[in-house]
Amino acid sequence: MARSLVIKVTAGADDPERCNQAFTVAAAALASGVPVSVWLTGESAWFALPGRAEKFELPHAVPLAELLGAVLAGGRVTLCTQCAARREITVEDVIEGVRIAGAPTFVEEVTDEGVQALVY
Repeated sequence: MARSLVIKVTAGADDPERCNQAFTVAAAALASGVPVSVWLTGESAWFALPGRAEKFELPHAVPLAELLGAVLAGGRVTLCTQCAARREITVEDVIEGVRIAGAPTFVEEVTDEGVQALVY
């Protein structure tokens, strides 16, 4: 079985370098053929909404919208249930391809055989 990555992103515009690093690693892993699941938590939850990634800016970095698009195309993106609720984000609000799931699903993913979990 190939090793896969579960990447939990806790930062958003409040810590742009950490946020961008998470998405860069996810996109690079996918480009290398590694299965990737990205979890949007904390301030990164806002990137589950249309247009939010396009507004994110970080000099000398691949645009976040491009990185998110790559992850949506080749991996899985999950918005934390509690993070969504705190921000009044519903399943009808999120961009196509983003699911909303909670801690039991996260635990199931990170405890699966051959998984490496990273938190940014």
